[in-house]
Amino acid sequence: MNFKTSLASLCLTCAAWGRISAQTDADLNLPVTPGPFTGTTQSLTNYQCPEWFRDAKFGIWAHWGPQSVPMEGDWYARKMYQPGEPDYADHLARYGHPSTNGWKDVIPLWKAENWEPEKLMELYKKAGAKYFVSMGTHHDDFFLWDSKLHRWNSVQMGPHRDVVGEWQAAAKKNGLPFGVSEHLGASFTWFQDAHKSDRTGPFAGVPYDGANSNNWDLYHFPADPGDTGWYSTNPRWHQQWFNEIKELVDNYKPDLLYSDGGVAFGPENVVGLSQIANFYNVNAALHGGQCEAVYNCKQVSDGRWVQDYERGVGGGIDPHPWQCDTSIGDWFYNKHWKYQPIEWTVTLLVDIVSKNGNLLLNVVLRPDGTLDPEAETMLHRLADWTAVNGEAIYGSRPWLVFGEGNVKPKGGSFNEKFNFSSQDIRFTTKGETLYAIALGWPAENKLTIRSLARTDQADQNQIKRVELLGHKGKLAFTQTKDGLTVELPADAQPGLTCALRIHGKNLKPVPLTAHN
Repeated sequence: MNFKTSLASLCLTCAAWGRISAQTDADLNLPVTPGPFTGTTQSLTNYQCPEWFRDAKFGIWAHWGPQSVPMEGDWYARKMYQPGEPDYADHLARYGHPSTNGWKDVIPLWKAENWEPEKLMELYKKAGAKYFVSMGTHHDDFFLWDSKLHRWNSVQMGPHRDVVGEWQAAAKKNGLPFGVSEHLGASFTWFQDAHKSDRTGPFAGVPYDGANSNNWDLYHFPADPGDTGWYSTNPRWHQQWFNEIKELVDNYKPDLLYSDGGVAFGPENVVGLSQIANFYNVNAALHGGQCEAVYNCKQVSDGRWVQDYERGVGGGIDPHPWQCDTSIGDWFYNKHWKYQPIEWTVTLLVDIVSKNGNLLLNVVLRPDGTLDPEAETMLHRLADWTAVNGEAIYGSRPWLVFGEGNVKPKGGSFNEKFNFSSQDIRFTTKGETLYAIALGWPAENKLTIRSLARTDQADQNQIKRVELLGHKGKLAFTQTKDGLTVELPADAQPGLTCALRIHGKNLKPVPLTAHN
């Protein structure tokens, strides 16, 4: 072996093994851009969620990348290394055995050949999105930005385009705050199945391509025994994650950063906390020292960031802004899945907003960067709905209670399918104006709001005027101890929801057992 070959091999090994030999997180190099925040829990308590996010209420996410190519949905890059999984059988039939034809060989098939980010962004804005989030990197360790630290990226491979950069330019052109999601923190342990082999069959014992050290810059080096959690305990990977996400933040300066998990590597971990501080400080430098950034993670925030619920909602009004991230279908394109109906999207949005939350909705893209006709139709219908009802959503704040009705969702992730009806009503406010939104069109064109019943206190719930969004003129109403009953216009077209604008004095909810 000559000197050049030895040097190249050494460089590859250094890259694959994280470039450091730190034994603990205390040994790491975690430079934080100077600013008002440091990598401590106490420092982050000074954070305040910016008003733009609180006003926005609704964002669209492009959970998109090379895992869209097989059209088999989420986690393909891992499941193709798991015999017994449908994705393993699919990969074997279409691409070959993962010992020779692994995830690295699917990546070049992602071309994004019909992707038009500006055209899509215009549609997303018309549909009512007030911010946009791009995938930065998923657990498959493929970067969608122009990285100088990692060769497995969309500029050097696949579409040969700076996906994050182009999405950002399109969002900026349309006046939308721009965010990126990073799922890299879980990648290190997530990808360990790529190092294994079949246990039975003709390829039993033949290592998958992830076992080849030449590929460890994609599949990562072997994890230590017992290092199997969502987040690795290995300081070398902690450093790698910090460096690569810092590159993303420093170079693109997004308005929002989403991590798929809690604070990276642990609730009080200095690596994750330092990354949040760096992100906040980079943003503050752009706004005269005032941080206007939003960090999302799946950990109780106590106001230090914005807590995210994956495919779930809050159970009540949270004093701190929060976010639900979900999808109209699978996370990556899945030819077997049907999309959620527009009614689901609209009622979920209203329920979330009534509880001080935002909805981040993944609109599934095909591998080539286009939308299915069903998804495009949904966006056009959403545009029609927000044109009429957006007044009750954007820039609103919660009332004293979030709502009333038969359906009372419990808070938490992976709970988002609710059988809402017109008897389920959600409230929002803007100044002295109260909005009551029924999650369905009322039968017989009458809507009764029990929370606004007449009480023995003469000055409470004095209703002055009620109007239907999208319809001119006052509405007739009666108020008894059973509730406020509103007569809807005979010529009103039934909609997905029914939103009322209510003016009055001393509007306070009458206690109901439906409230939590």
